Amino acid sequence: MPRRTLLLLTAALLAATITGCADGTTSSQAAAHGSASGTGRHVSDDPEQTLYLAEQLLIKKCMEKRGYEYWVEERPAADGANRFPYVVDDPAWAARHGYGTDLYRERQREALRDPNQRYYRSMPADRAPELVSALNGPQAQGLSARLPNGIQVTHSDQGCVAEAERTLYKDLPAWFRATRITDSLGGMRVTMVLTDKRYRAAVKPWARCMKAKGHAYPTPAEARAAATRPDREWPHAKEVRLASAEAACAASGSDSDSDSDSGSASGGLSAVAKSLDTAYRAELRRRYPGPTADLDRLRRAALPRARSIVARGD
Repeated sequence: MPRRTLLLLTAALLAATITGCADGTTSSQAAAHGSASGTGRHVSDDPEQTLYLAEQLLIKKCMEKRGYEYWVEERPAADGANRFPYVVDDPAWAARHGYGTDLYRERQREALRDPNQRYYRSMPADRAPELVSALNGPQAQGLSARLPNGIQVTHSDQGCVAEAERTLYKDLPAWFRATRITDSLGGMRVTMVLTDKRYRAAVKPWARCMKAKGHAYPTPAEARAAATRPDREWPHAKEVRLASAEAACAASGSDSDSDSDSGSASGGLSAVAKSLDTAYRAELRRRYPGPTADLDRLRRAALPRARSIVARGD
């Protein structure tokens, strides 16, 4: 999403962060720099990509008006943990990337080459804070939202991030509240699935399948944690073997040893997780109809503006 990238971008200027493509490919961000006026770009059929690119172009224009350079950032893709929050269930992806540590390392290398980060590091010490302020505003004030867990989050209503979002979505306070609350609902949904008794029951035959393949891990989370420990790097081939076994076992159905009252559905852990994810997504939309409806409305209204911005290249 555009908002997440823009928030990460400030962190990227301050320290290494991650961007990249889920299939392991990367592209040059410097090639997207161009002039302030720019030239027309292809308008994607993907509304999310169009909104993202339009917001990036608006930030670029704003930063250049303030006397700074800015390179359009690649749209970040989900890493392994975000792509497979419950269990790795794509055998082809697992065979290529394991749990995605190869993609993570590539993003780390790419971060060192990122033109926005290089530009920030090249700034004199007294100008670097001004650059961050120009991007994200001087203080986290002006915009606020209370998340379902009671936490209050704030952001500046000034700076180029806010200016771009205001231009694109018009009602900036509503956009801020809708995006922050719906983002938090995603984390809530994952927690709800992982703690559901039907998911826990479906993990049991998955674990037996894994043990039969020589991998004694009680849950997918523990398998992933073993293969991705930062202090003990696994050989890629070993990581691929474990992730591939996980993907194969994810399709294994429940067996006769499963608890009869557990509510575990047949079809394997992957099918159970997807079913629960869909159900809890709908439940959270019913429980929090305002933010999700606002987000949908603001996106729909912004899309024609985004297409025009991308087509003009400004």
